[in-house]
Amino acid sequence: MNSKPSALRVILPKHSGRDVAGHVSVRHQGGRHKRYYRQIDWKRNKDGVSAKVVAIEYDPNRTANIALLQYRDGEKRYIIAPVDLAIGQRLMSGKTAEIKPGHALNLGDIPIGTLVHNIEIKPGCGAQMIRSAGGVAVVLAKDGNMVQLKLPSGETRVFQSSCRATVGQIGNVEWRNRVIGKAGRSRHMGRRPTVRGVAQNPRSHPHGGGEGRSGIGMKSPKSPWGKRTLGKKTRNRKKYSNAFILQRTA
Repeated sequence: MNSKPSALRVILPKHSGRDVAGHVSVRHQGGRHKRYYRQIDWKRNKDGVSAKVVAIEYDPNRTANIALLQYRDGEKRYIIAPVDLAIGQRLMSGKTAEIKPGHALNLGDIPIGTLVHNIEIKPGCGAQMIRSAGGVAVVLAKDGNMVQLKLPSGETRVFQSSCRATVGQIGNVEWRNRVIGKAGRSRHMGRRPTVRGVAQNPRSHPHGGGEGRSGIGMKSPKSPWGKRTLGKKTRNRKKYSNAFILQRTA
């Protein structure tokens, strides 16, 4: 990390959904505006050093807003901005941190019933879960060195107590209610037009063909490559994290 905010931003390369050969590998991508990627501090490992919130900024690469922290030693880092975070507030990470929005602690040090986000799956690897706008989990229970969390999906899962999390709910909760407004804004965001499968010919899509509005012509929807898209379970039955899931999604 660096003391200058400009050092926390790098140009985000464009791929436009093309592979190394220039062929379309991801459909409906391309033409977006130039972006800078903001390097977010997912680990919050600067324990015992207080930081001041000097700015809350828009980030084009994610749904949540971000906050710029300036630590007592002059270093600056970006974090995901939680609800009720304001410019001028002081934040801390580690055992001495308070149970207030924006403070980061180990799950074992967070009381039951607390709202959290930015959760580590493995200790020290950095936050990997609940990082989008409005996301929040609840600390349900503690058992030895394991902590139970209720995730936004309704799933109940256990984490090691040494995994770090940030207190509070992620801000920009009303993000889902935004209106794009015009096609040009979608193009600036890098989204190209999507043609319905039923409007294509049968060679281009499984839903295509037929006279008039004939529907998809099959029992269940499929992708352009013939894979079922609704109801088929795709999770690996032998996935390592199955042992940590106490209750599946509601």
